[in-house]
Amino acid sequence: MLAVQLAALLGGDSGKAGEGAEEALALLDGFDDALVHGLARLADERADAVAALAAAFAATPLGDRLAEAADAVVSGSITQEHLTALAGGRVALSGAVHDALLESLDTALGRERAEWPPPPDGLGTTRGAAVEPAAQPAVEPAAQPAVESAAQPAVQPAGNVLGGVRSWLRELAITGWRGVDHDLVSAADQIVEALLAAPDLRRLAVLLDGFAAELRASCPIGSAEHLPVRRWADLWTRALLLSQDGVLTGGPRPAAAVSGRLLVLGVDVHEHGTAVQFQVHAVLEPADGGRPRLVRTSVAVAKVDTIVGPALWKLTQRHKLLLAALADRRCVEITDMPLLDSGDLVWDDDHAFVSKPADPLAAARLCLSAALAPAVPPLDRVAVRIAEPVLVEGYKVTKDGSFDLGGTVLAVDAQRLPECGPLTPKLVAASSACVGLVRWDAGRWTLQPLAVQAKVKREAVVVATGDWALGPTDPKAAKAEARAADAVTVLRERAGRLLRR
Repeated sequence: MLAVQLAALLGGDSGKAGEGAEEALALLDGFDDALVHGLARLADERADAVAALAAAFAATPLGDRLAEAADAVVSGSITQEHLTALAGGRVALSGAVHDALLESLDTALGRERAEWPPPPDGLGTTRGAAVEPAAQPAVEPAAQPAVESAAQPAVQPAGNVLGGVRSWLRELAITGWRGVDHDLVSAADQIVEALLAAPDLRRLAVLLDGFAAELRASCPIGSAEHLPVRRWADLWTRALLLSQDGVLTGGPRPAAAVSGRLLVLGVDVHEHGTAVQFQVHAVLEPADGGRPRLVRTSVAVAKVDTIVGPALWKLTQRHKLLLAALADRRCVEITDMPLLDSGDLVWDDDHAFVSKPADPLAAARLCLSAALAPAVPPLDRVAVRIAEPVLVEGYKVTKDGSFDLGGTVLAVDAQRLPECGPLTPKLVAASSACVGLVRWDAGRWTLQPLAVQAKVKREAVVVATGDWALGPTDPKAAKAEARAADAVTVLRERAGRLLRR
């Protein structure tokens, strides 16, 4: 049945972004091109693009503010306030495209979604989950880093640190991606260090750290043939809005305590050089007998870029209960665990215990269709962030690894398969059933596998991305992991010596 629904999504008009979406994306492209060359030297065409972005909001409450900001930027007066207004307009346009895509997906799947509650203060700020897409993770380090600095920086007031973030982002916008050099990128290092010293700001710290690392790796950018224009504009916009006073430091996020049974569907691994996040997708069956809900929970940790592969699991040992549930494929009973409006559980091992075995494909067959999907926080409404769990069966695998759903082809994004787990493109190609995340990327729907049922040596087996959470079961991988784990131990020991001095 789901294959038919996805085929309808891929084959019909619902597979497109919706009416007006192409025009919205064209406005984004124009503004993003201005960021490529820098707002300090706007040619007529790029000045028109900035003005067109503002003009799209002429009939909205943002109209006057955006028009003022566009006029100021075009005339060369580029203030923080003007950039923030334009970033707000950009994220609103991007959010409209996201909403159209998600609505088409929900309609095709017959999935009901909760509504985002209005902010109690009426300001429209969001304090949603600290989760970025795999391509650009912005994770909150929830565990001790593998290597800690011997000299801990003095904690600066949040306002000072955030002001430094906004100043650096302003310089980026004025200079443009083509003008970025190592000196400009290096200016972010002290800012990231100060952000990491403040727990409330680590979400922004990792985002900014990853963004700066990408810019550094691309230098000299002026001579680069191809740039990830949309991606860098997304990162710049998100960082600028998260750096506004009160967005990350405005007090505790509202959460409801929930109890019940958690049926794990799979784990999505977000990784870059200095951080890794394990994001678990699951169905929550409330203890009070209420409607099942789609939820996520994430654990994250800072790391060094030499720690990769199965050794990544060694960094999250403080969450042993969650790791055991992933490795042994068991459901989890939770009691009074905080659940945010975004559908994110704030994970705490002390509020959970591992229960009965639970096959992810069986859990998806039984519970996924009736589960209520969570609302999406305003700042998270970006098309590339769509990641909806589905179960796909009855398909044929094509030569390029895509799934043929009876004449309609769903692309499989095998590049997202994590190296820290046993699930490989070969196993996906041999599969007959798959639990995965439907995503929108590069103008098309794709599927990221989380668990599959496949035949290995004529025997049907289930393989999931979290199977190695307690260590690899494959002998070759185990040997490689043992060598990497030794490196983790050595680094921790050396860091401990430095801290004791």
